[in-house]
Amino acid sequence: MSGGPPADARRVRGLWPFAALSAGYFAHIGFFNPYLPLWLQELGYGLWAIGLLTALQSATRLFAPYLWGWLSDRSGEPVRWLRVCAGVSLVLSLGLWWQPAPAWLPLVLLLLFTHTSAMMPLSETALAHAVSASGGFDARRYGRVRLWGSLGFLVTVLAAGAWFQRHGLSSFPFWANATLVLVVGAVWAMPRWRDPPHAHDAAGGRVWPVLRQPVVAWFFASMFLHVLAHVFIYIFFSLYLDRLGYGKGVIGALWATAVVVEIAWFFTQGRWLPRLALGQWLMLASALTVARMAATAWGAHWLGVLLLAQAVHAIGFAAHHTVCIALINRHFPGRLRARGQALYSLIGYGCSGVTAGALGGWISTHHGLSAVFVAGMVAAAAATGAAVVVRRLGD
Repeated sequence: MSGGPPADARRVRGLWPFAALSAGYFAHIGFFNPYLPLWLQELGYGLWAIGLLTALQSATRLFAPYLWGWLSDRSGEPVRWLRVCAGVSLVLSLGLWWQPAPAWLPLVLLLLFTHTSAMMPLSETALAHAVSASGGFDARRYGRVRLWGSLGFLVTVLAAGAWFQRHGLSSFPFWANATLVLVVGAVWAMPRWRDPPHAHDAAGGRVWPVLRQPVVAWFFASMFLHVLAHVFIYIFFSLYLDRLGYGKGVIGALWATAVVVEIAWFFTQGRWLPRLALGQWLMLASALTVARMAATAWGAHWLGVLLLAQAVHAIGFAAHHTVCIALINRHFPGRLRARGQALYSLIGYGCSGVTAGALGGWISTHHGLSAVFVAGMVAAAAATGAAVVVRRLGD
């Protein structure tokens, strides 16, 4: 009889550091992403420059997650690299306090995003492994961990909105420092472990044979287009509402509405996900996102319409995210897992983010901010079509 608790019991108890990291990381995202464009606007940047600077976060996702994922697969120590990324990010965030030269802020943001963009793919890699039993992805346990990230986002998006409304955006760098301190604390609370090499991984540990599978290629196409629509919101929604005359407190409350329904979904998703196939959830999420983009583009003068549009986030983002993690876990097992999660970040949030930042900046400059969400509607419609193909190919 072996000593110590069973492996499953140790695995359950080992999930709390992931919840802490998720809460800390999304507490950082909860203030940084919604209010970075407004801070840049206060510093005097125009719409085109704001679009490009916010797109730096997505640009780093074109290379950083895969680099860190490769290091994780090679060493089998994702926690080690999480600690490196968190510590360096905190140090770099101190550079937001100064503007000694025109190129300083772009450089600081580029280096900062290079490290923060890798933290969640590495964490998702380990978490997906931890919540998988007998090769199956446990959506219920995953959701109970992931909802802590939504709670962290909710707290800071509301608190930062109220604070910035009263005191202005000059304290933006302090919020960056404080939230990254939380991230560093959570990462160092995680037990460091080493994943042994897997001898019988799919495709012999090579990524390209998996990517050449039609179902995987169409999945990434659908995911890219779907996330593209959402990145338009992440970059331009706060600016759009500000131009329409909404206060920062209302802007924060609208962001919070999306997060509240997201939390509700993550808490209960174990009940709902088995009712449809994964491909069907992809189709539903993208179809509802079409409606959300249309409502945001043409109904934003009515607060009630915006509230309903934000409520779609439960399916359009939360359900879609869980389904994507499950499909990545299915198609990229073993020592492919870290690179699969990195490709999810690279293609979904890197390529789409760069496209949204540059294209959205051009569209908003020449056609107005509402036109950005019309473009998002078109992207979501194309994502729906690609999801239909994924479903027909068998997920």
